Amino acid sequence: MKVRSLRPADLQPALARLWACSGPKIVSIDRTCPPGQSAPVFTVRGRYTAKGWTEWTQGFQYGSALLQYAATGDEAFLAMGRDRTREAMAAHVTHFGVHDHGFNNVSTYGQLRRLAIEGRFDDDAGTRAWLELALKASGAVQARRWTELPEGAGYIYSFNGPHSLFADTIRSLRALALAHRLGHTMMGENDRRISLLERLVRHAHATIRYNVYFGTGRDAYDVRGRVAHESIFNLNDGAYRCPSSQQGYSPFTTWTRGLAWVLTGCAEQLEFLETLEDGELADLGGREAVEAPLRAAALATADFYIEHTSTDGIPCWDTGAPGLAALGDWRAGPADPFNAHEPVDSSAAAIAVTGLLRLGRHLARRGEPEAGLRFEQAGLTVLATLLDPPYLGEDPDHQGLLLHSIYHRPNGWDYIPEGRAIPCGEASMWGDYHLREAALYVQDLAAGQPAPTFWGREPDARAKEDPS
Repeated sequence: MKVRSLRPADLQPALARLWACSGPKIVSIDRTCPPGQSAPVFTVRGRYTAKGWTEWTQGFQYGSALLQYAATGDEAFLAMGRDRTREAMAAHVTHFGVHDHGFNNVSTYGQLRRLAIEGRFDDDAGTRAWLELALKASGAVQARRWTELPEGAGYIYSFNGPHSLFADTIRSLRALALAHRLGHTMMGENDRRISLLERLVRHAHATIRYNVYFGTGRDAYDVRGRVAHESIFNLNDGAYRCPSSQQGYSPFTTWTRGLAWVLTGCAEQLEFLETLEDGELADLGGREAVEAPLRAAALATADFYIEHTSTDGIPCWDTGAPGLAALGDWRAGPADPFNAHEPVDSSAAAIAVTGLLRLGRHLARRGEPEAGLRFEQAGLTVLATLLDPPYLGEDPDHQGLLLHSIYHRPNGWDYIPEGRAIPCGEASMWGDYHLREAALYVQDLAAGQPAPTFWGREPDARAKEDPS
């Protein structure tokens, strides 16, 4: 990537254009994908459609309406997001079959709670209490999907089963973090109290140990910052067996959306840990022991992302995809989503924006302004690319906001337009949502406000939760 020298204010005209495009698309999707139907996943010929695997995208649909309200103040989107959360999201709070609580529930209940804290809507009916109860339950349900490993390790297992640790799930740790912040404790057999913060840290450390590479010679494909989508364990004795991949090209290449989940999940949890007192981390080994792996993984994956994308910051869907060989030096110029060999994945870029920006500001707060500025400007560089065609979906008849997103290339689920050899031109719920999330983040920075987080606003001190 060729990192540009940008400030948040430089993107304000493009951000305004994005929100103007975004609103009508949210309304259109709400009409064609109403509550009670399967959640929309990706577009086919410009219309959102469902795709059965797991129900992990509903929160992005209704969370997008709440982001639209937060950015524009248009109360129609607040009403839509709040009403749809009430009507459709309760089943997701108690969904024991997925590892996606941070996606579905923090994007809806969590966003509504932040808006309530900020006084953005009338809380006379006790909405905040209802939201916080849902978030406490969601965090505990997510933490219940637990595989114990030797030597005090463990992880929240994926929908594939107890043997499977997904890279994605580190971003869903925000559900555990928020429930812990609200004072919730999980209860197990014989009334055993289980710390959600402990499970958060243990899962994060397991993900970093097994799914992230650091160039230490772990195997023949050990490149610093590379990420394996999945790690497989022997449940008889808890032994790690091998890397795997559900959506990447192979276990030994990097599926870029998986890398983006790790980058953003680690950066976001570093922000969250800033708000905790040292005493809360004492039983987990202390602040340095808790934070150091997250910092190392965030730095490694951020560097890898910058080094393995085109000059405009857009990655191929997998950095080892076989068709890349036919593209020559694809990192020497801007990405071409219409090439004939391998699709790009704009959704990976949108997710990575948030990680790069949050990591950059975290480093700046920790006294590393030069490193922080590099990552922040990298995030702004990627976002600037996504806010323009061919990535920004300006066609009012196309329901997608962020074009050239990829869901599952190995399974062949993504739509290939007539006359094309690869998928292109379509959107996904998570891609659209994360573009909006990154846009709101930068818009608030441009306005001189603390950036939004899943619990409230960017940390400036290790303050306890507001008890009001």
